[in-house]
Formats: sequence, structure tokens, C-alpha cells
Amino acid sequence: METDRKYLFTTRIPVRWGDMDFYGHVNNTVYFRFFEQARVEWIEGEGFRVGPDVPTGAVIINADCTFLLPVNYPATVLVKMYAGQPGRSSVMTWYELYVEGDERLYATGSSKVVWMDTRTGKSVPLPDTLRARFD
Repeated sequence: METDRKYLFTTRIPVRWGDMDFYGHVNNTVYFRFFEQARVEWIEGEGFRVGPDVPTGAVIINADCTFLLPVNYPATVLVKMYAGQPGRSSVMTWYELYVEGDERLYATGSSKVVWMDTRTGKSVPLPDTLRARFD
């Protein structure tokens, strides 16, 4: 992870029985949902609505995850979110995933968040109030 990253947010998410796959651990696609949930909660916590009817909002142009340990049901995951220095319309975000009550790191991830005009599909500058959060 980038050394100049800034801590933004932590969320707790219960693992559901249906999150598991045939092998009895959380399916790899669900980790991206955990990261997404953290990102949405953080954006909403900063005062921005997330939904199809907003004029501008955050979209992801890439995402990755490194799976270090399997997560099993029952559990509650902790997702910590970090960000780098913002550009004109985007910011890199990183995620660390833990299981509550266990200090081991279960997964890491990242995504590039771009602020977009939802009508045109084109990038727009990050809102000043959001940009100020990174200073």
C-alpha cells in the first residue's frame, strides 16, 4: 500500500450463511461487496447520497483483492478504508479486511474512485467538501 495513504473509515459487516461457497468459506466475489459497502458508508458519511438519481457520484474504474486467509461463517468482518492524494476527479482507495476478534489480516484490496456526472458519464472534479477531507 502507498505510504502516504490516509485512514478514512472502518465498518463492521456480518458474514451471512449465503456468503459462503461450496468450500465452506466466503466466496471471493463477496470481498468486493465488503469493500463496496465500506466505500458507500464512507461516502454517505461525508454527506453525499448514493443512488441512481444523484447528479454526480462515485464510480469505480478498477478494483483488486488479494486473499490472504479464508473467512468462514459465522463471523463479522472489519473493513478499514484508506485513501491517497486525490487527483482532479479521482482518488485511490485501499482496504484491509479483518475478522473481528482476530488481529490477522485476511485480505487487502484497492479501487480507483472517480467522481462522475451521472447524466453524461464523464468525470467531473471531486467536490470541494470531499477534497478537503484529504487535507
